[in-house]
Order: sequence, then C-alpha cells, then structure tokens
Amino acid sequence: MRKKLYFGSNFKMYKNIQTTEEYLQAITAATKDIDREEIQFFFIPSYTSLESASKCSVRNSFMLGAQNMCWEDDGQFTGEISPLMLKELGLDLVMIGHSERRHGFGESDYTENKKVRKALDSGFTTLLCVGETAQEKEFGISAEVLRTQLKVGLHGVAKEQIEKVWIAYEPVWSIGVNGTPAPVDYAQAMHKVIKDCLEEMFGKEGRMIPALYGGSVNPDNSNALIVQPDIDGLFTTRTAFQVEAFAKLIEDAITACKEAGTF
Repeated sequence: MRKKLYFGSNFKMYKNIQTTEEYLQAITAATKDIDREEIQFFFIPSYTSLESASKCSVRNSFMLGAQNMCWEDDGQFTGEISPLMLKELGLDLVMIGHSERRHGFGESDYTENKKVRKALDSGFTTLLCVGETAQEKEFGISAEVLRTQLKVGLHGVAKEQIEKVWIAYEPVWSIGVNGTPAPVDYAQAMHKVIKDCLEEMFGKEGRMIPALYGGSVNPDNSNALIVQPDIDGLFTTRTAFQVEAFAKLIEDAITACKEAGTF
C-alpha cells in the first residue's frame, strides 16, 4: 500500500501572475475534498509568478516550486536565480534537469548534479528530471541513459538527504505539444530501472524515493499509469491546465489505485 500519491504540474512559460493565482485558487477549490495527508499536490510556476503564488490564500494546500536554480548562493551569474532568493519566497521545491533545460539550454548531468546538491543543502525538496531521447530509445540504451543521469545527478547526495529527493521520469520523445505518450508497460519498465538504480545507490530506502511519470499524461492513460508498482505520481502539463479535467483525472486515478489495492 502506498503511503502517498503525487500530482503536480510545471507551468513552463505559459501563465502570468494573474492566471497563475487564478489557477491555484481554482484547482484547490476543485480538489478541496481530497485529503492532503494522503495526496501531495505541487505546482511549479514561472519565476515572475512565484512571489504572488507564495502569498495566495490557498498556499498551504500544495507544495510550491521553482523551475530551475543556480548552484551558487551569489556571484557573477547574470540572469540566474540563487537558492537564497528562492528561500526568501518560502518555496518548498526546486525542479532540476527538465529536458528543456538539458536539450534546449545545454545543461549537462554534471551541471544538474551541482544544482541537486545545492538545492538539498539549501533545504529544498529536489525534483530531478531524467529521460531518454527518441534516438537513445531507438538504439536500445534507455536504461543506461537513465542510470547515468541518476548516478551523476545524485552523486555526493548523502543517504540522510534522500527524504527530500523526488525523481520525474519524462522521456524526451513523450513530452511537449508533439509528444507521444509512452506505452504503460514501457513507462513501468523504465520506472523499475529508476527504482532499482536508486536502491543500488542508497539501499532499500532508495526504493522509497518518489518516482513520478511525466510525458503526455491524459485521461486515457492516467489510471493505467498510476496503478503501476513503481509509479508514485503523475507530473502533468497540458491536461493539468484545464482545472476540471485535471481534478477529474486526479479523482479517477485515486479511485483506480483504491480498486487495484495500491492505495
């Protein structure tokens, strides 16, 4: 039986200050009957929306995160955001290594490792994103890619810190407007790779690190995904932007888990 399920969204560069606050109010109202002790909600707005979001009246109903973070507290890093700046806003979470950062902005596994370690040392829950490209999948090296991203990205993380580590598996070929949803059995197989690697790195406690699936999650595949043994939550973008659709997806997913005896 799972202790907790995770549902969240990355707003990318889609919502401004006003629409972010309106959304957070609406999704909280739509999910008000869901026990926050059993279900963890998290939302990751744009930087410009974070201050307003951190002060909104429903702030205690979800974890609030940043889309990226520098690995230094201060210095000559024009355009970057430091952990001290994020701490001023009372944020809970920092996302590291989203595929758009890796492939659009050239961030390496080594860069992500510096950010992960800094985020954990700064007290943030750290959501490390991993995922293979379509070419890597075609070459049959998906598992090797995920293991490398995990072993480098989490290098130097102490076992005592893993209670603040989350992993998001987002196959690069499956995310975005033109993404193709991963077959459920494939998503589960890759999540098992992730859990096995985490156990190798941190012992049996590593297997308790939440592993979330993100990649064209929608009402047609969400129930089948969430009941898989190694998938602990759903990281959703386009469907999540539609408040009523996302609330129903969450309710249906919880029901599916209960029926399957996994929650």
